[in-house]
Amino acid sequence: MEPRASRRDDACAAAARDGSRMRSARVLALLTDGFGASGGIARFNADLLTALDHSPHVGSVVALPRHAGASGAALAKIVQLPPSPRRARWALRATTLCARRRFDLLFCGHLAAAPLAAALSAATGARLWIEAHGVEAWTDPGEATRRAVARADLVTTVSRYTRRRLLDWADMHPSRVRVLPNVAPPRAFARERRADLVARYGLENRKTVLTVGRLAATERYKGHDRVIAALPDVVAQCATVVYLIVGAGGDEMRLRRAADAAGVADRVIFAGHVDDGELPDHFALADVFAMPSDGEGFGIVFLEAARAGLEIIGGDRDGSADALADGAIGRMIDPFDHARLVEALVLALTKSRPSRPTGAVDRFCFEHFAERVDDLLHCLD
Repeated sequence: MEPRASRRDDACAAAARDGSRMRSARVLALLTDGFGASGGIARFNADLLTALDHSPHVGSVVALPRHAGASGAALAKIVQLPPSPRRARWALRATTLCARRRFDLLFCGHLAAAPLAAALSAATGARLWIEAHGVEAWTDPGEATRRAVARADLVTTVSRYTRRRLLDWADMHPSRVRVLPNVAPPRAFARERRADLVARYGLENRKTVLTVGRLAATERYKGHDRVIAALPDVVAQCATVVYLIVGAGGDEMRLRRAADAAGVADRVIFAGHVDDGELPDHFALADVFAMPSDGEGFGIVFLEAARAGLEIIGGDRDGSADALADGAIGRMIDPFDHARLVEALVLALTKSRPSRPTGAVDRFCFEHFAERVDDLLHCLD
């Protein structure tokens, strides 16, 4: 669990709940991914901007993303500027904004931008809030980033695990590092299987294990290899099982070769990229969601699987523990224990599926997220 907060932290939270308000802050949000971008960080940023828009502590927000696909114009307080994919151009635009306008708070959405954000904070006197998501915060990032983090007024992390790893190297008091977890989908996904998708992937009368995630060499920690390696032993006890992989990336061919080497190429189905709008329909195809990772910062995809009513298997070595609510949402195993993974998959595929209480997922609702953001803003005053 997260260490007990300091008296100042308790007082901040109490004051915020009692209605004490920070002045209407002018916020500059430096983001890797803004509205319309894909991935977990983009979704976190969208939820954060929405919470800032709802907050009585915030007067206006200028969001400067490197990547985006749509504006945040529907939110009254948010102005999302056009993206600047090139890092140097993005940094120049941020510097120009700070020279021309006054901001009370700089939000830095990724550790990679922390040195720039810290320099702008020092030059303008604006408060500095840095967000850390996952693996980028687990090892010492170097002197420039260490110094930037040390001068931050607030650092938030998406999980307790990332918080602990960051505090291993960060020169700052633990009370200034707080956990702000991701937001779950707002409602349950439909459970009806689309006939066209069943036919497309050949899933008629099949038990289906699903993993959703990018197939990138930098994200092998998600555990696709481990599920593929477990399949021969799972097939011996559940003959109708197949493994559906949703996601695209440069590591696909390596995974195809791994499936072929394990003798299960005919049971591993690569769906490729699936648009967000079709993801619920792909969750509905599965019986089990498995992502035995050892490097996940949080794993919002676990909450999506929970909303789909799936049996869930995740790792116990990373931020997955937070998304799985310490086992209340899904089963946690040592991702490096082959026998435990086989056992967990067979059990999940062969047992009758009980209805899980929704409370464990509801703790990650947007309303709770927005309340946490308000508490944090008050503490920054």
